[in-house]
Amino acid sequence: MAQVQAVKAHAEDVMSAAMRRHLPAPLSEADPLVRPSEHADFQSNVALALARQAGSSPRALAEELRAGMVGGPFTATVSGPGFLNLTVDDRALWGLVSARLAHGGRRLGVGSPLTGSRIVVDYSGPNIAKEMHVGHLRTTVIGDCLARVLGFLGADVVRQNHLGDWGTNFGMLIQYLQEHQQHAPAAEPGTRVSELDGLYRAARKAFDADSEFAERARQRVVALQAGDEATVALWRQLVEVSTRAFQLLYDRLGVLLTPADVAAESSHNPELDGIAEALTAAGIAVESEGALCVFFDDMTGADGRPLPLMVRKQDGGYGYAATDLATLRHRVVDLAADRILYVVDARQALHFRMVFAAARRAGWLPDTVEVVHVPFGMVTAPDGKPFKTRSGDTVRLSQLLDQAVEAARAATADKPSDLSATERERVVAAAGIGAVKYADLATSRAKNYVFDIDEMVSLNGNTGVYLQYAHARVRSILARAAMTEASSGPAVEVVPEAPLHPAERVLILQLDGFGAVLAEVAAELEPHRLCGYLFALAKAFTDFYGACPVLRAESAELRGNRLALCALTGDTLARALDLLGLQAPERM
Repeated sequence: MAQVQAVKAHAEDVMSAAMRRHLPAPLSEADPLVRPSEHADFQSNVALALARQAGSSPRALAEELRAGMVGGPFTATVSGPGFLNLTVDDRALWGLVSARLAHGGRRLGVGSPLTGSRIVVDYSGPNIAKEMHVGHLRTTVIGDCLARVLGFLGADVVRQNHLGDWGTNFGMLIQYLQEHQQHAPAAEPGTRVSELDGLYRAARKAFDADSEFAERARQRVVALQAGDEATVALWRQLVEVSTRAFQLLYDRLGVLLTPADVAAESSHNPELDGIAEALTAAGIAVESEGALCVFFDDMTGADGRPLPLMVRKQDGGYGYAATDLATLRHRVVDLAADRILYVVDARQALHFRMVFAAARRAGWLPDTVEVVHVPFGMVTAPDGKPFKTRSGDTVRLSQLLDQAVEAARAATADKPSDLSATERERVVAAAGIGAVKYADLATSRAKNYVFDIDEMVSLNGNTGVYLQYAHARVRSILARAAMTEASSGPAVEVVPEAPLHPAERVLILQLDGFGAVLAEVAAELEPHRLCGYLFALAKAFTDFYGACPVLRAESAELRGNRLALCALTGDTLARALDLLGLQAPERM
């Protein structure tokens, strides 16, 4: 089924056609500057922007453009110094509701503009043998939302979970386990990785304090890279324990990542010698103080000297740069990506800038492939400092989710409900975890945000719980309507000739903007735009419901139209929540 053109896009087409009739190139190809308006449905200021270049007054040009508007369900007027005001015909707005409902709850008339593109999204990326903590929240939640939106718009999305499972840290941990006659704990996966985290801390302490142990740990890395059977066997056990624990957490968070999406550092280990050799042969990498480095004239330190991207360390080992170069080449050549997104915190900006530049110079990253570092800020406590436990440790992600669910339970404890105990607990979990995810996504990713559990689970304001309740409220109205209709369900047929209340108009125009906001999220990689849209939609529905009786509408026609609006609102809320990675309970 073909997509439903949004009325704003239709207005832009009509305005652009009028500009081509009345203006010479290149003025005729300018943005028609159609925007929502308080004075009409839309307003164009293009006459004010182009009048001087067109040799006309703004108002005269606006009148010419108005007269040249052909087709489209718009009434155009000119006001002030040259504003073009566009009002959409009532019948056309009801037609939009009908057309979007005809697509069903899956597409809602939104097109698939990214069909034919392949986009790799690199996100989450925890380290083996260490617990996921609050620092992994933003990459996991933001990356998952982007993967969902891009996929919904038609892209072939390849999710990549770049697990840290190689290098000095593992030689250190494996050596510590062997010297202390310990093996990976044999309890439940979540507990096992918690114990491994403690062992890792002990190993790090020994590594920093004992130079002889540090040297043995480095030799253990050599044994791991050489494929020593005992070393590799223990390493595999560490990987298995951790990945199982990660998956339990991903399932609880409701993100799309699965074991099939794992793209571990170790998978590229056989390629690293070749990476170094190719960069050296091309004169891109040079020896510097015993290490192999790439330098960039436009990336310098405080002393003005070029900063190095270290491909191979002095001891012959490889670091993140070599692995990231191999990974990038794999994504371009083997995965055939058109666009690659790295959802990694802002502190890695210089590293990725260097990696991308080196890959361009080496010819591994052609101009036809767009590669983007998608940075984000930190999660902070109310005092603005990094979010920590009282003892100063990093907050475990599982602990954070436990707190959120408990807060949601407390916030809803006095709310009347006919849900069973099992259903209620399922809704509480959806609300608590959804609250954490939404608070993250609703904040511009470039900014830090304060982690405040009580505010997150609030039933008021721009929170995930408020929006989940808004969805449940819509479904409740439709359910009550079904009880009074035939067994086939409530009538939602749209009668275009029915009168249109101003609150209905606002709600329809808000619903009509769903596809446009998804396109913005895909282009700008900013999930908070979808959150802002969703909150505005919920408020528009509240205003509509307060002004326009649904079940007790004045006529059967109005009742049917308003039920159709409820159905489209409910489907849009549900789809938007799903794209954010939140559940949309039918009842709360």
